[in-house]
Amino acid sequence: MSTPHLSGLLPFVKPYKKRVALAGVFLLLAAGATLAFPWALRQLIDQGLNSSAPDKHLALHFIDLFGVAAALAVFSAMRCYLVTWLGERITADVRTAVYSHVLTQSPTFFETTQTGEVLSRLTSDTTLIQTVVGSSLSMGLRNGLMGIGALAMLIWTNPLLMLQVVGVLVLVVWPSVMLGRRVRKLSRASQDRVADSSALASEVLNAISVVQSYTAEKSEGERFGQSTTQAVKTAVNRAKARSLLVGFIIMASSAALLWGLYQGTLAVQNATMSAGELSQTVVYIILLASAFAVLGEVYGDILRAAGASERLMELLHTQTEIASPADPLTPAWPQGGSALALQGVDFYYPSRPQQLALSHLNADIHAGQTVAIVGPSGAGKTTLFGLLLRFYDPEQGRILLDGVALQDMSLHDLRQRIGIVPQEAVIFSGTALDNIRYGKPDASREAVIAAAQAAFADEFIQELPQGYDTFLGERGVRLSGGQRQRIAIARAILKNPPLLLLDEATSALDAHSEQMVQAALNRAMQNRTTLVIAHRLATVQKADVIWVMERGALVEQGTHAQLLAKGGLYASLAALQFSQ
Repeated sequence: MSTPHLSGLLPFVKPYKKRVALAGVFLLLAAGATLAFPWALRQLIDQGLNSSAPDKHLALHFIDLFGVAAALAVFSAMRCYLVTWLGERITADVRTAVYSHVLTQSPTFFETTQTGEVLSRLTSDTTLIQTVVGSSLSMGLRNGLMGIGALAMLIWTNPLLMLQVVGVLVLVVWPSVMLGRRVRKLSRASQDRVADSSALASEVLNAISVVQSYTAEKSEGERFGQSTTQAVKTAVNRAKARSLLVGFIIMASSAALLWGLYQGTLAVQNATMSAGELSQTVVYIILLASAFAVLGEVYGDILRAAGASERLMELLHTQTEIASPADPLTPAWPQGGSALALQGVDFYYPSRPQQLALSHLNADIHAGQTVAIVGPSGAGKTTLFGLLLRFYDPEQGRILLDGVALQDMSLHDLRQRIGIVPQEAVIFSGTALDNIRYGKPDASREAVIAAAQAAFADEFIQELPQGYDTFLGERGVRLSGGQRQRIAIARAILKNPPLLLLDEATSALDAHSEQMVQAALNRAMQNRTTLVIAHRLATVQKADVIWVMERGALVEQGTHAQLLAKGGLYASLAALQFSQ
């Protein structure tokens, strides 16, 4: 049989090689005890059942048989425990490694890979691997050893006859290889279709309010039904191929072994073999036949796990184009805010290589400045934030933070220096304390409360049922938009970065919430460099510098008064907003 590609799991097995070796020892002992049973049975029939033998000899033979059974029970129990432990531990390590690796991927990866597909690989694929490593593989090895041992004993007992049987069994291998390859391909395809269904369900459930508001429940249900139907069709094809593989192995091996049994029966009739030898031969043939049957089942499981393993290894070996340099530079931590320099920055998204998202950006931001970035939608404002956080690298030019190019800094050090308050605040499934502490996990409770007070969040948090220990629900569903934003601001204040990015943090709020959040933002902006994206020009009039962007280019910059006096794009935007 061809070897399925499970080699990617070897690095996860190596840390537990002692346990693997111990499981192997008990595996060998259990197989040896099984193979000893027919020999003990032969002794019972040929010697213990002899009418001239004393009764105590008969009892001793039964005691020998019980001893073999007891040894088999102990060795099998230890083997079962060890391989189950290994299956659980290795699967957990694979799942953690893949998940941790996916977290390091750049946004480009998530533009082409659906979240639901990743979750499917982390759940259903790892479950298949757990089944194989923790059960099927051990059964396969055990039955393989028993099959080899039984075959060796049969050849030793009657070499000419069993060599004929071996020759027939060899002919079983080639068709099994061909069928096995098809099962493996179909197993991979089946897992892909399941992942498609998971991705669709994840997308819809994350937008359930939109789905229900458009009364699209029925159509989405039908779309999911079509996806699962396709998955079922692929799985049925896989099941057909696997069933054919298992049935062929059982039938072919059984035919060969029955031929051997038939020849053994003739030998007893011709008095060239004793009844005990025939009994021993029968049991060994049963062991060999059952071993082949189990191996057929196990081989099908291994083929499915091989497809799952390949999908997981694809994720694990995915290389991100955004990585820390081998020898990173670390600029001194600034006390009054970071300095930024944009030098001839060009950038386009990988999905739109013909259209520049940022074009020839050249600008300097001094430490402690507040810079407002305005412009029509699609001007490149949020794209610039993505480059500052190094979610992407520019095609041309470079960005310097405190005198060091972003590509020369470690990603951890770079992002530790930046705090961001997005337009839609992200609240994780946890308590208010956990959410504020997210950027600084080792912060004390007192520091968290101080940050919440600075963000005007302490009052409403104290009114929650358990205060700071209140569970906020998935995505903060128990909070209003303004409350979520103030928790996000408290998170940024607690992190205390020298560079703060505000991405339209008040655009979706009512007047009262906006007033509270704006007050919190004013506190957060103190003693640090701040870049503010805003559509409402009234919120950025006091900025030190206002950048006006259009189609990825910086077309104007200056103070509010200077830009109004120029009569350019900013003046036209201001006229539209302030005249309403």
